[in-house]
Amino acid sequence: MPKTKTRVWDPAEHLVTEEDMAAYLEAALQEGDSALIAAALGDIARAKGMSQIARDAGLGRESLYKALSAEGNPEFATIMKVIAALGLQLHASPSRSAA
Repeated sequence: MPKTKTRVWDPAEHLVTEEDMAAYLEAALQEGDSALIAAALGDIARAKGMSQIARDAGLGRESLYKALSAEGNPEFATIMKVIAALGLQLHASPSRSAA
């Protein structure tokens, strides 16, 4: 029986349009997990080109990789710079918690 070859799924390979990227970030924001949000930003940055995003955000590429990794803990200012460099915006709306 031949072995099945698999490879690691990389979300960055599937983030093609601006709408894909915005929806992906929105889903991460809805989860409310800061590590997931940072990782989603990292995936989007890799999809767009990490080096260019780092330059646009005024950050070093290596430090950006580290900040947006699962172990990273980026400052909010870094998150805002990256979001701007990605051409995305954050939006606020009332939560839908049960009253």
